[in-house]
Amino acid sequence: MQRLLDFEEAFFVPDGDKPLVSHIFIRYNTAMKRMLNRIGIIGAMENEVASIIEASSVIEVKEIASMKFTLASLYGHEAVIVQSGMGKVNAGICAQTLINVFQCTSLINSGVAGSLDNRMDIGDFVISLDASQHDFDVSPIGFKKGEIPYTGLYAFKADERLVKQAEMAVKEVVPSSKVYLGRVCSGDQFIIHHSDKQRIVDEFGGLCCEMEGAAIAHVCHLNAVPFVIIRCISDKPDGSAIMDFEEFSAKAAIQCASVVKKMIAELR
Repeated sequence: MQRLLDFEEAFFVPDGDKPLVSHIFIRYNTAMKRMLNRIGIIGAMENEVASIIEASSVIEVKEIASMKFTLASLYGHEAVIVQSGMGKVNAGICAQTLINVFQCTSLINSGVAGSLDNRMDIGDFVISLDASQHDFDVSPIGFKKGEIPYTGLYAFKADERLVKQAEMAVKEVVPSSKVYLGRVCSGDQFIIHHSDKQRIVDEFGGLCCEMEGAAIAHVCHLNAVPFVIIRCISDKPDGSAIMDFEEFSAKAAIQCASVVKKMIAELR
């Protein structure tokens, strides 16, 4: 509603009884700039979005599909922050809602993930170059594993500008952590066994696995909306994943949220 009012006021700015053309265009341009730069921020779990909401000036909260969408001002930018819940269906619904209902023009998905690369330690970061669904398989009828039938696509490319901004934010906020750029693999599974890890690496070449990113990437691809996925490594799928996840996921989620806040603060 506020955006509509801003738009209307752009055409009805009185100066006494006479509208001033210069004022009209100033208000129009300001309103349109906000419309064209609304950022959607998605985290699967509460601790992945709580500190971002706390750092923002909340304008309105709307509940849609059992998800609470917080429209806010964050470091001078309009943002909609939401906890999607775990899994690809939740993530896809959330992403489409941000685009359709809130007219978000870019999406950032942040949170924790399990490592698929032995080089990575807990607390390191992965920034998506692209994302694939490791559990999507219609290969019995002639398609590659992960390939969306009749599209030729099995990976969805992240926005290069957002990738660079995310990488810079990690290096500034958590300089002790290493940053890796590569593929994020998503599926509706918590990967714990080494054999599952190796299968994903062999078939998709991913750096980390989680449960939401590729669904968000797919929705963004279909809507031509730029996105980036930011993941802090909280566990390793080598038999110790459950123990590591419980111990480190909260800290990793807070670090990832701090990176998102820095990224938004530096946006131009």
